[in-house]
Amino acid sequence: MARAATRNKKTKFQSDQEELKLRAAWHYFVEGLTQEQVAQHLGISRIKTYRLLAATREDGTVQITINSQAEPLLKLQRSLEKHLGLFECVVVPASEQTEASVSSVIGHATGRYLSERLEEGLSIGIGWGATLQACMNSLTWREIDNMTVVSLLGGLTHAAAHNPSAVAWRLAEFYKTELYQITAPIFLPSEKLASELWKLDDLKDLYERARNVDLALISVSDISKHASIFRRNLLTAEDAQSLREAGAVGDVLAHFVDNDGNVIKHPINRRAMSIDPTDIRKVPKVIISSGGVRKASAIRAGILATNAKVLITDEATAQELLRLPPVQ
Repeated sequence: MARAATRNKKTKFQSDQEELKLRAAWHYFVEGLTQEQVAQHLGISRIKTYRLLAATREDGTVQITINSQAEPLLKLQRSLEKHLGLFECVVVPASEQTEASVSSVIGHATGRYLSERLEEGLSIGIGWGATLQACMNSLTWREIDNMTVVSLLGGLTHAAAHNPSAVAWRLAEFYKTELYQITAPIFLPSEKLASELWKLDDLKDLYERARNVDLALISVSDISKHASIFRRNLLTAEDAQSLREAGAVGDVLAHFVDNDGNVIKHPINRRAMSIDPTDIRKVPKVIISSGGVRKASAIRAGILATNAKVLITDEATAQELLRLPPVQ
């Protein structure tokens, strides 16, 4: 009885906090009250008001849409489309080139872009990374029948919010759709084990399903200590050095590629429980959502590896991409 009472109190507290957060957001973003006025109206401190408003941005309760775009950005988009052989490019301004800032602004743009293009019966393959994690906070809810989400990567046996398969799970949960996952660690200890697992009927079926999605949303990364795979110790610094020596410039779906988008011959690629990026080349729409100047070569390689025709990136990275050789 005591436990039940405690649970009920927690539930009521969470409900009250959610209502308070929504009221604060409405007064501030819709009615245009100052934070001090919101605090007075709700009978709470200004610091609590600030925290509530910050939470509404972080969890996607409040989403901001800008309905116009500066001419220089439009020109940059058109130049990049021509330079990289893209069908569409979205370039967003980023005031800072920190990992968090770039991921946040590109993720926001990606969430808006994706939400507008989801439709009944769509099958969508999903990669991972900080940008795609941020994207999930900017999705717009609407009911979509018969949509299917396919995770393009395996996961981790021990992880919090940054499990590679978590992005696909969050997308499927948000839109209440079916989810197909690679139920294996993203990197296995041996090539033989990975080869044997891919022979299982369920995983063979999933691989075929991944090849035939209608849309694939992925991110790419370079081979540095800042990259998710190395920052989260999925691979070591020694692995990174070995990959660079083999000609790798970036990671696309946990497969390492060279400047021309070729998946390099390396044991780590053969240990990966993820979809080979070259196997999604025939997907009707491949979207790369990624930014950061240091990733420019990896982004270009990712476009070549997957035949992506849509890129969502930041302004500084777009300018850096224009300095690289064009995609023929």
